[in-house]
Amino acid sequence: MINNDVIRSVRYMLNISEFKLVEIVKLGGGEVTQAAMNAYIKKEDEPGFEECGQNVMSRFLNGLIYFKRGKDESRPPLGPELPTNNVVLKKLRVAFELKDEDIISMLDSDGFKVSKTELSALFRKEGHQNYRPCGDQFLRSFLKGLTAKVKGPK
Repeated sequence: MINNDVIRSVRYMLNISEFKLVEIVKLGGGEVTQAAMNAYIKKEDEPGFEECGQNVMSRFLNGLIYFKRGKDESRPPLGPELPTNNVVLKKLRVAFELKDEDIISMLDSDGFKVSKTELSALFRKEGHQNYRPCGDQFLRSFLKGLTAKVKGPK
């Protein structure tokens, strides 16, 4: 899944402006211009679209954790991490303080069945014998369920 889709989903989910997205990246220790952020949130077929880089996405995810949960000054700052689908899933889980049961019920409401064991495999470190890569469709369903949870019923 491309980084731009995740940023657009979070923006819609939280109903925040591009200015707030720039602030979130800054909270994560990154720098991005307003013009660049505007290009990131455009659809792929719109003129001016620009693909969001790995570094900006990593900083955005870290900043989102600080934005949602606050920054604990007694802990070291979060370092940049290559934002694979598994990392995106893990960081969103931390930012929105989700438990396994929350994720399973969100996915279940979208018709995506997953067991607790399968879910825990997605949060393991790459290289662990039970690690499982997170697919694009799984991440899309997760984002859709998270959006429904955050925005509430229509």
